[in-house]
Amino acid sequence: MQKTSLALNNLRGYAIIIVVAFHSCIAYIANQPTANAAFNAPPFDWLAHPIVDSDRFVGFDLFCALQFLYMMQLMFFLSGLFVWSSLRRKGPGQFLWDRFLRLGLPFLIGVYLLMPFAYYPVYRVTAADPSWSQYFAHFYALPFTPTGPLWFLSFAFALNIFCAALYWLAPRTGEVLTRLSTKAADHPLGFCLVLAAATGLAYIPVASVTTPWQWITFGPIAFQSGFASQYAIYFFAGMVIGAVPLDRGVLRSDGPLAQRWGRWVVGALAAFVLWIVPTALSVQGPGTTLPALPIAADFGVVLYAAAACLALAAIFLRFAAVRRPIFEGVAENAYGIYLFHYFFVMWLQYALLHVSVPGVVKGAVVFGGTLVLSWGLSVAVCRTWIGNRLIGGRRVEASGRRRAESKQPAE
Repeated sequence: MQKTSLALNNLRGYAIIIVVAFHSCIAYIANQPTANAAFNAPPFDWLAHPIVDSDRFVGFDLFCALQFLYMMQLMFFLSGLFVWSSLRRKGPGQFLWDRFLRLGLPFLIGVYLLMPFAYYPVYRVTAADPSWSQYFAHFYALPFTPTGPLWFLSFAFALNIFCAALYWLAPRTGEVLTRLSTKAADHPLGFCLVLAAATGLAYIPVASVTTPWQWITFGPIAFQSGFASQYAIYFFAGMVIGAVPLDRGVLRSDGPLAQRWGRWVVGALAAFVLWIVPTALSVQGPGTTLPALPIAADFGVVLYAAAACLALAAIFLRFAAVRRPIFEGVAENAYGIYLFHYFFVMWLQYALLHVSVPGVVKGAVVFGGTLVLSWGLSVAVCRTWIGNRLIGGRRVEASGRRRAESKQPAE
């Protein structure tokens, strides 16, 4: 496996671990509601804060902010990297069938079989009647279908459908993507600035009238209204970069991005400061700060997301283009961990609600327990043929040998 492929393989595993850590810690941040929201009462705040624990740790606020602003952008960027090459190899018909098996079917199974059981603890903490029969009555009476983090699968599937249609209707699009990718290969800073500008134009006007926690739902389809445009742009940015072989593009292991990894880390941290300072000043309350502060914070968001994604890529290209059993294990089971982790997060956070230990300890226990349990369940499921076909990181070749093919939900 080429060094670039190894680095991206490990980066995918890291991205999934960060998602697990974020969801594990969110119950213990200091800046959240004082009590759990009622399950069946609008505006259904439990979608953003499913379990609210009285034990808090302010360090999780900083950690979650650092991750929240780039985490899903990175996921979509990585998901887009192999789309165009896969379309070239398979054609749009086979590509969409594979995407349905990889994204659509696990999404439906997860939403309708797994999520109803994952959300029971959220109902129980405020329920007058905690019986399962009453829970299911309330759950299916909701005006939407809770999907948890599985919304990512449906959104990514929709983007894949669009790309397949584009390939079919305008096959010469690949030539444009190749030219753009070639231009970006030696100019990662320019690519970053264009990415930030594009997301800024799409995100900032919407952010002025929405909040990060506002969701749009159509049955089981859900997405964040404020961030949806960012996610789509990062997906297509990944598709641009993946239009040429990765070892010849901006993500090559010996390119300027990897060589100047330190500058990218400093730049990402500086961009985070550009967000957190005006944000901290804005939360003092209405009438106490300048009206321009929210706009300044939004500029910080788009700059930080772009810089953080490329800084992480630079770090992994420079230092993590290596084979390690632990890295390969996480990457191989990344999809399964993502698919199953929310169930364990909810139940472990609920189990610790009345345990008298510091919030930082609870967060660590939930993270460790969730990672081990979801990883173990993924391994068990992938031992079956259908499990390996849908979510596995290994593919059985015609010869009978199993080859590693680390995948993420949207590959």
